Amino acid sequence: MTEILEQTTVAAGAATAERVVEHPAWPSLKGAVEEFRVWQSKDGSVDFDADGAPSADAAHAVIGRVIAAIEQLSPLLPHDEAYHRALVSDLRRWAEDGFGVPDFLDSLLAFQPARNRADGLQHLVVFAMYTQNGNPDRNLEAVVLRMVWPEWLADLEATRYDNPLFCGITFEDFTAGYDTNSAVLFPETIAVREAPERFSWGGIFCDREAARFRRVTQEAVGLLGLELPDDIREMLGDQSRCEQAFVLWDMVHDRTHSHGDLPFDPFMIKQRQPFWMYGLEELRCDLTAFREAVKLESDGFGQGRDVQYAVLFDRMFRFPVTGERVRNYDGLGGQLLFAYLHKHDVVRWTDNTLKIDWARAPQVTNQLCGEIEKLYREGIDRPKLVHWFAAYDLVSTYLAPHPGSLWAKGPDALDLNRPPRRLVDDVLPDEFPLSMFYEALSKKLKRVIASTKGIRGNASGFEFEIASTQKA
Repeated sequence: MTEILEQTTVAAGAATAERVVEHPAWPSLKGAVEEFRVWQSKDGSVDFDADGAPSADAAHAVIGRVIAAIEQLSPLLPHDEAYHRALVSDLRRWAEDGFGVPDFLDSLLAFQPARNRADGLQHLVVFAMYTQNGNPDRNLEAVVLRMVWPEWLADLEATRYDNPLFCGITFEDFTAGYDTNSAVLFPETIAVREAPERFSWGGIFCDREAARFRRVTQEAVGLLGLELPDDIREMLGDQSRCEQAFVLWDMVHDRTHSHGDLPFDPFMIKQRQPFWMYGLEELRCDLTAFREAVKLESDGFGQGRDVQYAVLFDRMFRFPVTGERVRNYDGLGGQLLFAYLHKHDVVRWTDNTLKIDWARAPQVTNQLCGEIEKLYREGIDRPKLVHWFAAYDLVSTYLAPHPGSLWAKGPDALDLNRPPRRLVDDVLPDEFPLSMFYEALSKKLKRVIASTKGIRGNASGFEFEIASTQKA
């Protein structure tokens, strides 16, 4: 009973608490972290013999400023008191040990945001970490965030989509590692002496996802001359509504990785597999979220329809043309979705205009989800290599492989005496190149996609308008 009362008190005051980023200690903390992180090596240590390295006294002084700022800010966040206390201890020990490879295991174990998912609750997070899809080095980073946990989402998690580790979050402010394309806060990215037996939370910044979705979709819709239903046009003009769609999408996607007929566990156990296997897994999770969104819409949840079109547009417009083409499994999933809908006459590119059969889109998208689930179910009874080839056959039914591909030629073209993980070496970096449609679209969207680096949700409150009439 005491725990329930404590959570209720925290939830009631979450949205009205003083903003951490408005406290004078926040710019002090942010400045000190930015000053320190440029001295760090890739593994997070400081090489005092390197060119441009600080003196040991200077490094200690800057970390002292970091600690002082954390101690000033911590009283604003009593729910994180244990974490901040452990964080200060980890920082002091790191300094005392001469700033070798950082170890934030103790403070990581003390940080438990999923235990109290109160809507609007702030957290001040400081770790040495890399930012996925952002900075690959384990630099010191600081980020202030808020929990996104409205009552309707909490009810769905409790009754239909159990995911006790998931945290929907938004940015308040951040250091340079998040001035990137990264939209996640995962414990796996944090520098620790040893990995914990299990991780107890994972956060996704739905405000960044929503903001870049809106910006890229706006441009793509204008380029392609796509006519939108009124309610979808209204959604794209509403940042808050899009954030709700993404937090629901992410919650269902995240739990799907461990649900269903799973011939392999692609993320909990490290395995070397062809990148189309990961592409299919990510697409399976997205299409499961789509299918559930169709059910939610029929049950009266307005967010259900929004999720459907967030999945369709983000997957078809942004994913295929974002990032490098080397083993781009998210891009592959987007290509596959578009090709499947195109070959089933749900999307048409005619007279340089994209048309979507809105009535048939849910049925045919769910049909692709069913094909992937059938592949998985049958894969349980297949050897690994046979399953990989079956997955290749599914993808290549809709996407043309590279003409130089050995895998496209079939098993006779590969040395099957080698173990499967060695046959991955024969996969081309871009095994399924972009179609001519996507090559043209990529060039047109390159500028706007680059503009979403470091995007903030509160900087994206534009009215949705067709700003461009140039067709791809």
